[in-house]
Amino acid sequence: MVVDLAAYDRVIVVIEKYSMTNVRISVLIFLKAESFAQSVKKAIEASGYRSIIVPTESVALSEAEVNVPSLIILDRHSGAVANLRRMRVLDKVPIVVVQEGSASCQDEACLQDYNCDIDLVVCGQSVRELVARVRAIIRRLEAGLRTNRQYSVGNLRMDLDRHEVQMNGHIVDLTPKEFQILRQFLESPRRVFSRQEMLNRVWGDGYALDEHALDVHIHSLRQKIEQNPASPMFLLTIRGVGYKLRP
Repeated sequence: MVVDLAAYDRVIVVIEKYSMTNVRISVLIFLKAESFAQSVKKAIEASGYRSIIVPTESVALSEAEVNVPSLIILDRHSGAVANLRRMRVLDKVPIVVVQEGSASCQDEACLQDYNCDIDLVVCGQSVRELVARVRAIIRRLEAGLRTNRQYSVGNLRMDLDRHEVQMNGHIVDLTPKEFQILRQFLESPRRVFSRQEMLNRVWGDGYALDEHALDVHIHSLRQKIEQNPASPMFLLTIRGVGYKLRP
């Protein structure tokens, strides 16, 4: 179906949700009117998602590279479409493009969009209907992600159903917080987490805890999973930023 959207100013909204299985779902939205973006944000938050507004296309590209989204919504004529598709980490991420203003979508033009790896073209639709389409795609993404209950990097393995971690075939005894921290890393290998972001993910946004408290848990994790904790192969320190897992 083809739909009509009002004009809007350039805005990006990053939407995050944790599913019932704690799989992180994120949606990157690049639209043109702040009022429209705020309406989308409100509707998304009413559906149980978290959101943040970011201002420019360059920020969209850097955000997508650092925090790979599960789905992207863009202005149809934005140059970001081609730029995002060139990023290898986004080659399997669904992209929804939105037609600016009230101009109708021509069938031939839509076919060209689909040939350019666009997954859905939306030309004029209410916020409610647009968000419903996004939610439908996210539900399918979540259904696929729920099947991934095991993670592995080298000889390190995590089984969520058994709540079990193994290194070289031997069970590793982790505290609940250590398990959750390691899970965040395994779900997003190569991603750099700041200390505060990891604390928010594991302890919650409203939990007051000194950032260096995370260092204590990372130190303990390294003692349990690294062959040489003083020279870690898995959990790397990114000076001045935080930590990342190296596959």
